[in-house]
Parts: sequence; structure tokens; C-alpha cells
Amino acid sequence: MLTSIIIPSYNEADMLQACISSIHQFTPQPHEIIVVDNGSTDHTVSVCREHRCRFIRFPVNRGFPIACNAGLRLARGELLVLLNNDVIVANNWLRNMQECLLRDPAHGLVGPYTNYVSGVQKVTEVPYATLEQYMQLQSDMNTPDPSLYVQVERLVGFCMLFRRQLMNEIGMLDERYSPGHYEDDDYCHRVRAAGYKLMIAGDTFVYHHGSLSFRKHRSARLRRLLARNLQLFISKWGYDPRELIRN
Repeated sequence: MLTSIIIPSYNEADMLQACISSIHQFTPQPHEIIVVDNGSTDHTVSVCREHRCRFIRFPVNRGFPIACNAGLRLARGELLVLLNNDVIVANNWLRNMQECLLRDPAHGLVGPYTNYVSGVQKVTEVPYATLEQYMQLQSDMNTPDPSLYVQVERLVGFCMLFRRQLMNEIGMLDERYSPGHYEDDDYCHRVRAAGYKLMIAGDTFVYHHGSLSFRKHRSARLRRLLARNLQLFISKWGYDPRELIRN
């Protein structure tokens, strides 16, 4: 079964290189990599060509939801992964997430644990102190263990696996949240509303540098974006998604 791995990317070519290299090393399952270049001015295109990825290049940065949706439209797989370009995967990452997703038809979205994220997917104590130490541990991580699966109310879109069938049923990301923030909360709500479960594959851990593009632009503009998208979510669904983090 083919899995399409969709990676939106903007001006982080070296990070993208590390991400794709880790996928090649630790993903024996049939897969394709689709990079959506959001108007990068660095050597992102060269990285895509070097790894022979399928890729789309926008002339300007159109934001995370639009980039994800462009990749989803190009994807050929029956299983779909949305993956940030600042994630470095490890042994069994995709296998374990696939096992969790396919274990039950009611499992709609599956995500891993990580070191940097909001909410319950964050591991408080990681077995390494630096990225270099993580790289040394990659090959020995993620022993399959279905007893560690956890149902949750919210997953973060840095690494998210789902079926094409689900996408066909509920649609793609809401592009009104562009350039980003709360589109993954919105998608999680729609998945739950359609009667599916959100699952953490508790036997899966990946490294996440964490929101590099947005951290570079912390400003009043970003605060306005967060406030706007939060209000959009509340207007659509009638509650504050931050309650799910607090709970």
C-alpha cells in the first residue's frame, strides 16, 4: 500500500535535506515524497532534484494549508502523511503509525510523540540531550507495541497520517487559516465530528525542531494572525480549541 508523504517547505533547505534523508533511511514501506516549495529563495529545489522527489513550486509563500492541499491533490497513495520539513524520523516511524491507523476502521488520524509540540504529544523526558545524540539512537527506537496506543481529542499537524478515504469524506484543510495556525485543530474537529478517533501511536517518536518558519517572524503581525485564526475556529465550531490543550 503506497503512502504519500507531503512536506510543505519554505527556505529551510538544509532542514529539508535532513528530513528527506531520514525518510529514505528509515522507511522501507512503499512511499512517495512530495515537497511543496512555498516560494523558497534558497536551494530547496536542488534538494528536491537531488532526492528525485515529486515537487510543486509556488512563486510566493502561500502558507501551510494551501501547500498541504496542493500536495494532497498530487498524491497517489491510499495513505497520506502531512509532515513538517523540520521533522527527523526514526526507525519504524511509518510502520508503527500505519499499524495503529489500520488496526481499527474507526481510527481516523494518527500522530507520534515528539520532543517539541503543544499538548499531549510532547514527551517531557527524552533519552537524549542533543540532536546528534538523537541521530545516534534513531536505529534502535520505536519498538512496536500496540498497548501504547492512546485515543486523544487533538493532534498537531507536524506529522499526521490518515486514509485517502477520510480525506474524500471530510475534505482537505481549510485554506482560510492560511498562512497557518489552527488548521490542524480544525481538521481534528472535523474528523471527530465524522465519527472517527484521533490516536497517538505511542510506540512512535520523531524529532521535531519546531515551528522554525513561524519562530523567525514573531511579531505583532503574527499575534494578529493567531487572534484572527482563533476567532475563525471559534466562529465555526463554538468553542476555544485551547481548552483541549488545557484539559
